[in-house]
Amino acid sequence: MTNLDPIQSALREAQLDGWLFYDHHHRDPLAYRILGLDENAHVTRRWFYFIPASGEPRKLVHRIETGRLDSLPGSKTEYSSWQELEAELKTLLTGATTIAMQYSPRNAIMYLGLVDAGTVEVLHELGKTIVSSADLVSRFEAVLTEAQIDSHFEAQRRLDEILAAGFERIGNLARSGGPNGGPNGGTDEFSMVQWLAERIEQAGMVTAHGPNVSCGPNSADSHYEPTLANSRPIRSGDFLLIDIWAKLAKDPKACWYDITWTGVVDREPTEHENLIFHTVRNARDAAIQTVQEAFAANQPLQGWQPDDAARRVIRASGFADFFTHRTGHNIATELHGAGAHLDNFETHDERLILPHTCFSVEPGLYFPGSFGIRSEVNMITYPGRAVVTGRTQTELLRL
Repeated sequence: MTNLDPIQSALREAQLDGWLFYDHHHRDPLAYRILGLDENAHVTRRWFYFIPASGEPRKLVHRIETGRLDSLPGSKTEYSSWQELEAELKTLLTGATTIAMQYSPRNAIMYLGLVDAGTVEVLHELGKTIVSSADLVSRFEAVLTEAQIDSHFEAQRRLDEILAAGFERIGNLARSGGPNGGPNGGTDEFSMVQWLAERIEQAGMVTAHGPNVSCGPNSADSHYEPTLANSRPIRSGDFLLIDIWAKLAKDPKACWYDITWTGVVDREPTEHENLIFHTVRNARDAAIQTVQEAFAANQPLQGWQPDDAARRVIRASGFADFFTHRTGHNIATELHGAGAHLDNFETHDERLILPHTCFSVEPGLYFPGSFGIRSEVNMITYPGRAVVTGRTQTELLRL
C-alpha cells in the first residue's frame, strides 16, 4: 500500500491524531491486509507503523528484522532492547494523543480486539488515549469495489441455480427410491454435501467448510457439519435445512454469497413448522426493513440495530430462548468479514453499517431433538438504498 491519502483523510474526519498498527507473530491479520504487507513474511519481533492524520508515517522495527516494513512509506527507527523499544515508541508518537488501534473497549467486539492489554497499558503510561479502529477497519476492509459487488451478484446467480437443483434432486431421490436403496429411498446429508460441493467447483467457484446439509433434528444444530461417519439419511417426510456459500474461484478479491433455505421432503409442513418459519421470516424481514429505511433516509445505522429489530419479533412470539446467535455477519473477501455484524446478542456491535458493504441477515430458531429453521439472505448497501441480493424465501419449500 503506497497511497496513504484515504487513510489520512479518514483520520481527519474522525478527529483522530493517527492510526497505530502493531504486530508480532502475525497476531493482527487486519494490519497486513490494510497495509498491503506480505501475509506470509517471517515475523518474530514487534513492529509498529504509525500513520498520522497529517504528515509522514513512522516505522519502528527490531534490528533483527529491519526490513519488515520497507515496502511502506515513511521514516524508520530501529530498536533492540525493551527499554529502547519503549523510548523509541514515545518518540514515534510525539505530537499524537488520541490514537486508533485494533482495540475494542472491554473486548466488546472481539474481532477487533487484537492488541494485547499490556501494549495498551504501555501506551496509556505514555499519556496516549487509545480508541477503537473499528469503523476505520470497516472503511478499508469491508467497503466493496464495483468489481467486488459484481462478483457477489455473479456468485449469487450461480449458487441460486445450484441450490435449486440440489433441492430438486433430494425430492426426486426421495420419491424414486434413490441410489441408497431402502424402503423409503432418498439420499443422505453427506452425499448431498459432496454433490453440492462438486457443482460449486464445476461452476467456477470455491467454498470452505461446507456446504451444510442438515436433516431432521440435525437442523436444530446451527453449526452442524455432516461427515461420512455421522451422515443422516434424507427420506420422504423429513425436515431439511441447507446452508450454502461460495465465491468466484479465480478472483482473490471476490465477495462471498451465503444463504440458508429450509423445506420438507415429499409432504406438507405441519402447523408448528409453518408457525416457526413465519416467525423467522418476519424477524428477517424486520431486520431488512430497518436497514432499508435507515439508508433511504441517509441515517447512520449501527450493527446492533437490525439485530434488535429481528429479536423483537421473535421475543413477541415467545421464542426468544431458541434464537441463540446474532442476526447476521459482514461479508467481503472473507465469509465472515471485518465490517459491522448485525449483533446485539453475542456482542453489542456499534460499528456503522457503511455504504457499499455486504452482510447476511439470518435469524433462526432451534429446537434440540426436533428441528431448526434459519432463513438467510444477503444485503448490499448503497448511498440512499439497500437491497437483498438474491431470492427471498417466503414459505417452506415442498421438495
